[in-house]
Amino acid sequence: MHARTIDSLALDSYQRAARVVLANHLITRNYPDRIALPLIRRWATELREDLAELFGYRLEVTETTARLFPVLDQLDPGRPARTTADRLFDRRRYAYLALALAALGRAGDQITLSELAAQVASYTERVDGLDLASDRAADRDAFVDAVGWLAARGAVTLADGDAGGWASDPEAGEALYDIDRSVVFALFRPPRALQHLQSVGGLLGEEAGGGDTRSPALALASRSVRRALVEQPVVYIDDLAEPHRSLLGQEKLVHEVELVTGLRAERRAEGVALIDSSGRLSDVRFPGTGTLAQVALLLAGEIADLVLDLDAPVARIPRPEVPIADLVEQLDSAIPSATVFAPLADPFDIFATEEDSERQEQEPDIPEYPFIGADWIRDTVQMLAKRYGATFAAQWQADVPGLTTEVISLLERLRLVESVNSPELGAGLIILPALARYRGAIVTIRTRSESELFISPGDVGEPDAAPALVSSEKGSGN
Repeated sequence: MHARTIDSLALDSYQRAARVVLANHLITRNYPDRIALPLIRRWATELREDLAELFGYRLEVTETTARLFPVLDQLDPGRPARTTADRLFDRRRYAYLALALAALGRAGDQITLSELAAQVASYTERVDGLDLASDRAADRDAFVDAVGWLAARGAVTLADGDAGGWASDPEAGEALYDIDRSVVFALFRPPRALQHLQSVGGLLGEEAGGGDTRSPALALASRSVRRALVEQPVVYIDDLAEPHRSLLGQEKLVHEVELVTGLRAERRAEGVALIDSSGRLSDVRFPGTGTLAQVALLLAGEIADLVLDLDAPVARIPRPEVPIADLVEQLDSAIPSATVFAPLADPFDIFATEEDSERQEQEPDIPEYPFIGADWIRDTVQMLAKRYGATFAAQWQADVPGLTTEVISLLERLRLVESVNSPELGAGLIILPALARYRGAIVTIRTRSESELFISPGDVGEPDAAPALVSSEKGSGN
């Protein structure tokens, strides 16, 4: 592993490059910033070999792009694409994005937005249930969001005009884009030919080879555990089966990930989490600024106090199985069977092994976790809104139910809670162990008097005229 031999003065630069490529997967001249690509190119050889050895990832670096091809061990519905305004992509936007990529791959050096829309509209005629009508504002907005996602990554660059003008009135507005073909070709590179797949499961897992030839199964398991450490906020030992549990407990394996990423691993009996104080690997900083992050921290503190109250123990239930199979079935149902090349199609998951079958037949101990009902969660967020509501962003002051939903969603993304619907106890949250690290939240409310325009740095007290909530927790954040 090259990271062991890099001089200590240069190691920080190497680790920053590793964090950037692990966080973004695609790096271009301007994405995620102008310094990222030169940094990756400097360490291209070392990164290519270390990422392949430790994680099974493939890194391709050219003069204009760096593309990491990760290995997915499972589907993750918690990482959707987002628009430039931070709205989630829906199925229509995903479809427009894929079809726009296909059109750009056949285009020249420039294309107008209306020409690209016309080409995508012609492609939608071949897809049942999908169309792009330029006279419908919703279709235009979705299409512009897809093009904006491509523009943010440098696949297209606005040369003239305004996409917003076209979205408002396609007869009066227009936009001209320069096409960066190297970025277009780097964006869509599936690990296997999609025409040979009858299930999305064929895109998951890692084929044997490229690891320790003396024990290929152990090498695959080791890389899977390392991938989990850099891809998940927390890796819980109860989520793993042997030999992954034993590997997670090995200090050497975790240290290798620390050395490459420059992050610090926090080990507990329940699992391991990498603490990213740099902010260059995490897609969500927590604790953080903003109403959602602050209310989530306050709610986590209230939950921890409730769970740790020995005088009023809460109910405990086992975690239900994650319905990944349902997600696979939904995605598989959308595969157009007419495009599958039957002679080379795989009727089952090619990565399934006899070891997996034996593991499924085992009946391990099922741990139980604290359960808190949905009513308590709603009442607690309502209490926080009454106490600190004047400090919230305007949109959440008038929508406490919506705030509750978004805060729970954030805590779920961080793997601190899980939403469940228990047959005996009803809807609520299962509280996962990592939430306890955010207990003891400290709240400070800064205020200004009516005669002041700004808050003085030392002013702390009860809210009166224009309060601002400042939350912190004991210890460092993710």
